[in-house]
Amino acid sequence: MPTPSPTALPVRRLGPRDVTACADLSENRQWQREEHKWGLLLTAGQGYGIDDPEGGLVAACVITEYGPEENPDLGAIGMVLVAERHARRGVGRRLLRHVMAAAGTTPLTLHATPMGRPLYEELGFKIVGHADMLMGDFVPSGAPEPTPTRAATAEDLPAILRLDAEVFGTDRTPLIARLPAFADQLRVAEEAGRITGYAAAWPNMDTHVVGPLIARDTETAKALVTSLAARTDRPLRTDIDMRHEELRSWLRERGLEPVAVNAVMTHGIADLPGDWTRRFAPLTVAAG
Repeated sequence: MPTPSPTALPVRRLGPRDVTACADLSENRQWQREEHKWGLLLTAGQGYGIDDPEGGLVAACVITEYGPEENPDLGAIGMVLVAERHARRGVGRRLLRHVMAAAGTTPLTLHATPMGRPLYEELGFKIVGHADMLMGDFVPSGAPEPTPTRAATAEDLPAILRLDAEVFGTDRTPLIARLPAFADQLRVAEEAGRITGYAAAWPNMDTHVVGPLIARDTETAKALVTSLAARTDRPLRTDIDMRHEELRSWLRERGLEPVAVNAVMTHGIADLPGDWTRRFAPLTVAAG
């Protein structure tokens, strides 16, 4: 019996039990396995995949929706992967069309690599910005930070969620509420008892990813990054909105090097909601 074409295989929902298969697919495409991140995304978001009759996955991706459950304000697509032996055969296009159909009228966003961008443009996504991926060993300046920070506590979570919704433009409680368990560090900046910024550092293979990074201004963002870096011996990685030129220059001065630039794209909405001036880095480019 002939093996069916991968474009004819059914798409199914993925869940936490599929983390290993998703990590195997990542490894197949020379990505890091990122099982910790897959676990978060397949819990806070919704995975979609195509099973390979010979074992494993032909393709996978995740969409994380924000706002009211019955009528989301925004859906972030990420981790779009097709097994190497099935690449360039229309599988990714079919999977994305399925996800977009399932999302209905919900506006969508994603971060696109240069390789993936033509497909997303073909599907109607438009570029609205860029993110600069930086990575390296953080070198402290030695000067005291003018903005104090501290470790977040359980009592801070409601204020963090309110600030995040204000800056991001929609409620992300299902994702952000998982940060205390997902991240190795969660820190806040405050003034007169009011939280003015927060940031997390979470483990991803041999690095700590800084994200989300939400701050009142650039100085507050610098203080949060410095405080996170002081409490890890791993290299840092983060994805900074290209419009935050001062922070990007400062991070390069502190030892982080540019790795890649990804396009921020949207579908069904002219631009991302919220306040970009206080949104410095996403939790992960896979979840917006």
